[in-house]
Amino acid sequence: MATLKDIMTPDLTVVDPRATLKEVATLMKEQGIGNVLVMDGDTLTGILTDRDIVVRAVAYGHDFGTPASDYATGDVFTMTADTQVEEAAREMSHRQLRRLPVTQGSQVVGIVSLGDLAVRARTGADETALQGISQPTS
Repeated sequence: MATLKDIMTPDLTVVDPRATLKEVATLMKEQGIGNVLVMDGDTLTGILTDRDIVVRAVAYGHDFGTPASDYATGDVFTMTADTQVEEAAREMSHRQLRRLPVTQGSQVVGIVSLGDLAVRARTGADETALQGISQPTS
C-alpha cells in the first residue's frame, strides 16, 4: 500500500511569518503555486493559500503589507510520511482539507494535495477526499 512519502511533493515553499501578503502573492505567482507553508524556523505555524489571500484580505480591502501570518490558517493538521494514502484521504475528506503537510519526526518533509492523490496515488483516494471537501461546511 502506498504511503504519503510515496506521493508527496517534497519541494516545499516556505515563508517567514513576517513576510507580507504582497511578498507571498509574488512568490506564488513566480513559482506557479497556490500555497505556502508559514514557518518560524523549523516550526510550522500556518499554511496560506491563494484563496486565503483573496477571501480573507483582498475581499475586505486589507493592506498588502500585512504579515502573511495574520491570514494563514494556524494549528495546521499534519500526518506522518508513513501514513497510508487511504487513511490520509479519509482525514482530508473529514477535515475538508485540500492540502496536507507531511511530517517525519518533528520536521515538515512534504505536502500532499488533492492533485497528488489523483495523479500519483491511483487508488481512488482522491474521490474519497473530494467527497468530504465538496460538502458544505456547517
